[in-house]
Formats: sequence, structure tokens, C-alpha cells
Amino acid sequence: MYEIAQRVLVLRTDPPRDVTVTVGVPYEEPTGDWSCPYRIDGLDGWEHERKVTGFDSLEAIELALVMVRAALAGSHEAKEGLLHWEDVPEQRPQTVYMSWDKIRDVAYIAMKHEIAPDEVANQVAAEDVVLDFGDSGQLLGLELPNASTRLPSEMRI
Repeated sequence: MYEIAQRVLVLRTDPPRDVTVTVGVPYEEPTGDWSCPYRIDGLDGWEHERKVTGFDSLEAIELALVMVRAALAGSHEAKEGLLHWEDVPEQRPQTVYMSWDKIRDVAYIAMKHEIAPDEVANQVAAEDVVLDFGDSGQLLGLELPNASTRLPSEMRI
């Protein structure tokens, strides 16, 4: 299997051991369907390569990830609280929403879908960026001038 993604979890046993999850490159089957191989090493009963099949390569990857998640969550190791991801980020990635006024060349990047005008309790200018904060100090959004030169090309739509 040619690997495209891998994560190492820790099994809190004595002695601790690694549980390695690997996802491979999807490939087209002779039937026209797509398969994606995956493997979980270190988890009882999963020490061999498996695959899932979907109608295209993206669905095959998605299904492989669903199967891995289900296998990990349903394992007796996870149910006993022994399975742990050591490098869990304290904060998960967050969706941001961007609007761009091309005439004024100003972008606004918001941390939530809609911000009511009365939600902004404090505005702070840092360099030439304006940061909008809520009552409890959480960042609500930021205004970015000269957006055409500062935004990555894939965001300039």
C-alpha cells in the first residue's frame, strides 16, 4: 500500500504501545469502482490491510476514514479508555467566512457566519488590520485592507 496519511495513537498499557492508522492511495478497480486501502496496526484484530469501495476516489477515501473512526471508537481498547492521541490540538480548526469588497479592496474574515453590529464590543487596530472582539474577548473577525495583494490567490474569487 502506498501511504497518503498516517496517525499514531498511544495505547496506555503497561508498557505503552503505539497504534498506527494508515490510509493508502485509492485505486480504480476493474469494475470502475474505486477502492481505498487502510490498516490499523497495534489494535487487536486489525493488523492486516483492508479496503473499502466507493463510486469514485473521494468516496473511497471518505469511507476508509469512516471505517477507521468506527474501528477505533468501537474497539475494546477505546471503550476501556486506553486509546489516546498524544498530540491532540487544544483547539480544533474553525470555519471562517470571508467577504471581499473588490471596489474598496477590503476583505472581512469572520469567525462565525453572521456578526450582529451590536456584538462587536471592542475594535483594535494592529498595523493596518482592524480586529473586532466580542464582550468576552473572543475574536469575532478582522478587516484586511489591500486584500488583493494580501490574500492567497485561491481566496481572491
